[in-house]
Amino acid sequence: VRCWSNIPFLTVPLSRAHGKSFAHRSELKHAKRIVVKLGSAVVTRGDECGLALGRLASIVEQVSMLQNQGREMMIVTSGAVAFGKQRLRHEILLSQSVRQALHSGQSQLKDMAIPVLEARACAAAGQSGLMALYEAMFTQYSICAAQILVTNLDFHDEQKRRNLNGTLHELLRMNIVPIINTNDAVVPPPEPNSDLQGVNVISVKDNDSLAARLAVEMKTDLLIVLSDVEGLFDSPPGSDDAKLIDIFYPGDQQSVTFGTKSRVGMGGMEAKVKAALWALQGGTSVVIANGTHPKISGHVITDIVEGKKVGTFFSEVKPAGPTVEQQAEMARAGGRTLAALQPEQRAEIIYRLADLLTDQRDEILLANKKDLEEAENKGILALPLLKRLSLSTSKLNSLAIGLRQIAASSQDSVGRVLRRTRIAKALHLEQVTVPIGVLLVIFESRPDCLPQVSALAIASGNGLLLKGGKEAAHSNQILHHLTQEALSIHGVKDAVQLVNTREEVEDLCRLDKLIDLIIPRGSSQLVRNIQKAAKGIPVMGHSEGICHVYVDTDASVEKVTRIIRDSKCEYPAACNALETLLIHRDLLRTPLFDQIIDMLRVEQVKIHAGPKFASYLTFSPSEVKSLRTEYGDLECCIEVVDSVQEAIEHIHKYGSSHTDVIITENEQTAEFFLQHVDSACVFWNASTRFSDGYRFGLGAEVGISTSRIHARGPVGIEGLLTTKWLLRGDNHVVSDFSEHGSMKYLHESLPLPQRNAN
Repeated sequence: VRCWSNIPFLTVPLSRAHGKSFAHRSELKHAKRIVVKLGSAVVTRGDECGLALGRLASIVEQVSMLQNQGREMMIVTSGAVAFGKQRLRHEILLSQSVRQALHSGQSQLKDMAIPVLEARACAAAGQSGLMALYEAMFTQYSICAAQILVTNLDFHDEQKRRNLNGTLHELLRMNIVPIINTNDAVVPPPEPNSDLQGVNVISVKDNDSLAARLAVEMKTDLLIVLSDVEGLFDSPPGSDDAKLIDIFYPGDQQSVTFGTKSRVGMGGMEAKVKAALWALQGGTSVVIANGTHPKISGHVITDIVEGKKVGTFFSEVKPAGPTVEQQAEMARAGGRTLAALQPEQRAEIIYRLADLLTDQRDEILLANKKDLEEAENKGILALPLLKRLSLSTSKLNSLAIGLRQIAASSQDSVGRVLRRTRIAKALHLEQVTVPIGVLLVIFESRPDCLPQVSALAIASGNGLLLKGGKEAAHSNQILHHLTQEALSIHGVKDAVQLVNTREEVEDLCRLDKLIDLIIPRGSSQLVRNIQKAAKGIPVMGHSEGICHVYVDTDASVEKVTRIIRDSKCEYPAACNALETLLIHRDLLRTPLFDQIIDMLRVEQVKIHAGPKFASYLTFSPSEVKSLRTEYGDLECCIEVVDSVQEAIEHIHKYGSSHTDVIITENEQTAEFFLQHVDSACVFWNASTRFSDGYRFGLGAEVGISTSRIHARGPVGIEGLLTTKWLLRGDNHVVSDFSEHGSMKYLHESLPLPQRNAN
């Protein structure tokens, strides 16, 4: 804990040797000393006359938060000219209105013209007001700010440079935020031919170059340049093919076409890039981002420091492989080629992958052993997750069988005709199945998920991006290599991509122009995080697997313990495992109830009592904290209900619409349960563990969906397809079908083509 002005605040451990910039965004959280440059377009209003107070307040809040974490923040700000222009315009209008009212009468006030205001005069009039505003805002966070005005000459005079450096270091030592600006009231024009002639020379001709010069002089870790565009584009923003550049490397200038400068300010994007590269060469990392967008400006600075993919990051370290954006484009192109193959060719790829899983079994298990040893040594995974991480010969054999099922069932999945209609004479309409596009599948601790999902994507003709957990890195690497080997037999190796870069899941979820569907496979927390982070991309999945088994009064004694044991104990970490056991009240204190409790004790299942169940007991197990708990282990909740209707109401209130079961010999009660429980999977006298794509005969699944749109329950090939409409005509136009036209709509249903019997 550090203290300043008697106000304590927590610090973060921040230290590194200056001299080399950060190589990756994820390292930016270690930045200790940060310069935030606020461009004129960020600070000023749209009318260029006055300040954008809301944006400034948000920026001050973010800077204050970082300062109170123990970082050393500096601000290079524009805005004095705009603030001064507002004040001078007001004074001129007031002065003119008084004079004209005295000499010419009120009638001529509307004809007054405001003269062009000289920028230096505006700066002189605006500096004090701008600083007063900053001081007032920082005071709200108990932070002191100090103003420093500089010119280019201050950096060329050695004594002045040392003085400036000493002043800034002393202010930072005292936890004061320096606010620096060019002294626009007296600033001379830049010296000719002195710009960027060496590491120690850069003309201070605008606040971009000032911020870069200051960042290097002060050995700053990070320079954040905020403007009115999202970052650096490969062509002028707004043009049809403009793409935001995520990471910019020295030497990439040739691939960029610069547009005009912003609506206000001295420099354009070209000036920002030159200043950024100069700072990068001096050992300071740089990010150029948008500080004006209302949806992101409220947290743009903190997002950058947290390493999120915001704006353009300047790095000297070029990655060996493609970027994730390039991988997504490769997956899209590869997926389209895959969809154009014959069904037999796609099946052949999947059969080949199934063979490779058994042929290369030893290499796969060796890689998996490395993952298990690393996870156990680091102690990073709980026992249920270690079980999910583990591969075995039997698991690989089951995977191979499932893949062959997918290959056999996929023959007519893509391009299948679902509907044929004769719209009019010689005008025929068809609805056919097509791939969704590019899928992003994010999975934790489940390397067996990779070949399953890959096979389903191949069968459905989709491009695929895979993001696995780092705990399964070795296993995922070899399984992806085998997948690409299988794809290579028909030249579509790029259709399935494994993301190995340091991409955060949240950043992947923002690639709405490259990804069509996100499928999370993992913990409920992972799914919730992805659903929250996804920006404009549909997410297929379930956030929780709170599965219920209801034991009715007419339940069979022989069936009850078998089904409950299998549902809870066969694989307690699975999302389709039993979590809440509902028992009819009439079964309490009966031999059947005692058998259930004895079986759970033998299986070492920890029991949590629901509120109603606890009220019946003198000495009850620990009362459940929440009836909406997914334990994922040998634990479950027991609750009592008075009827099948109350069981259904409990499931609807506390369940997750995943899988729910009734055990009864009463067919009428069972059918009532099956029809009224609103879940993706509802079973009668069967274990919850049957809720699985392989067990359903789908071959495998990409996940279990509890959503109500498109696909629900275990999602196999069908859930990865959408449709398109094909209309075949012969010189047809809509005007022919008007009231006085020559043609009439028929809308006749036509028979579907015969499906492949195999």
